[in-house]
Amino acid sequence: MSAVMDDPRTVEARARLLRWREDPLAFARECFDLDPFKPDAWQVEGLQAFPHSERLAFKACKGPGKTALLAVLIWNFLATRPFPKVAATSITEDNLTDNLWPELAKWQRKSRFLSERFTWTKTRVVCNDAPEDWFATARTWPKSADPQRQADTLAGIHADNVMFVLDESGGIPQAVMTTAEAVLASGKETKVVQAGNPTHTSGPLYRACTVDRKLWHVITITGDPDDPKRSTRIKLDWAQQQIASYGRDNPWVQVNVLGQFPPASINALLGVEDVEAAMRRKLSSDAYDWVQKRLGIDVARFGDDRTVFFCRQGRMTWIPTIIRNENTAQIAAKAARAITKWASVGVSDVLTLIDDTGHWGHGVLDNLVQWGGYPVLPIIYSDPAANKRYANKRAANWSAMADWVKAGGALPNMPELVPELTEVTYSFTPAGQFLLEDKKQLKARLGFSPDLADALANTFELPDMPAEMVKGLAKQNYVQSEFDPFAAPMQQGGQTSRHISDFDPFEVTR
Repeated sequence: MSAVMDDPRTVEARARLLRWREDPLAFARECFDLDPFKPDAWQVEGLQAFPHSERLAFKACKGPGKTALLAVLIWNFLATRPFPKVAATSITEDNLTDNLWPELAKWQRKSRFLSERFTWTKTRVVCNDAPEDWFATARTWPKSADPQRQADTLAGIHADNVMFVLDESGGIPQAVMTTAEAVLASGKETKVVQAGNPTHTSGPLYRACTVDRKLWHVITITGDPDDPKRSTRIKLDWAQQQIASYGRDNPWVQVNVLGQFPPASINALLGVEDVEAAMRRKLSSDAYDWVQKRLGIDVARFGDDRTVFFCRQGRMTWIPTIIRNENTAQIAAKAARAITKWASVGVSDVLTLIDDTGHWGHGVLDNLVQWGGYPVLPIIYSDPAANKRYANKRAANWSAMADWVKAGGALPNMPELVPELTEVTYSFTPAGQFLLEDKKQLKARLGFSPDLADALANTFELPDMPAEMVKGLAKQNYVQSEFDPFAAPMQQGGQTSRHISDFDPFEVTR
């Protein structure tokens, strides 16, 4: 036995498998020695992300080669993990048996190693050395079944190394994904991989791109002729013809050519693609440095909600600061320090806008006014909007924020912003006024408060204006005070009284 273990060929093979486990791109290029796998740029990204991602989602246009990549990832997991179990499903039994499962056989034929070690059948792939404990299995679910029976499709798979694959997940019921994700709670290495066309504005793929975005590594695959990262497998002239014939805003073009979700609904302020585009924008300073600086603050004290500082200057924003479980004096001190740090000349450079609906922000507002020199405007979102098209200020500010995103605003690359900005809906009052969905309803659907979006929306209380106008607002509306919140400790009755200046506003829990 020792002689076998010390055999140079065995040692070399083991080292190669360990390398392939850590580097699936090398596996894809080397394992298929009879007909090499030549990945597109997006496939390279998927292969490189695979070892490090528990959840991997491919949002794809039509025909870019996603099924081929799923097959390669399944083979990598089977070949490089000990005693793994893989379960694969798809939107229909025919799609699974006609597409993904034959794709496994196709790539096995291209590899001497895989052909020798594994046996493919119409429902299973097994390792010849341990067929009962080392396999991939095809699973289907009845479309007419209730959610519990659908969820049972992937139940019963347990091992140290488990992988679930959902092909064409755009239309798969969420119950099936829920069962797949349950495996992540145990095992040594567990993965859920899904891929599909963005045909539905509900279900696993849509949730991965919106509500659950922070949990997933999402890769968008497009045939867009104007995108340098487009899939080369999509014929350029075909894509151009579809866009010329129907337009970029056509839902069919969005799904099949661009790899984008169609409009979420007729009453959605923003779509996923709008927000993702804003997160990719890069602006030079001359595009915004002449505009007034604004700090939007959404105040929460204790509980699940977050206090958020969101800085915006014209079309530019920066990663917001998030604070939890602090009182209004502490929050005000951090706001004052943040304003001081951001201001170019003096604190009057920055206009601070605070949501004071229900007077949650009143303590922060009072402190900043008391200290003097800080231009601050409270917002009562239930108050009537200046523009009578809107039912209240909340509807007006959120609408202005959505217009800003679509018109070229640049957002920080924060996946958690996607659901906050895309899930809110609107309707119209009997008088025809634009009315935003109630915040309590939105919070119930999201499972958390949209604090980031609310803080950003605060900065749209007034139209953007030149930077010099902030100083005018400060002189007109606020009393100057000699009180310095950052002064040294004061002596009172022989005892030292500590100021809120002792708090460091940049020691923030994100």
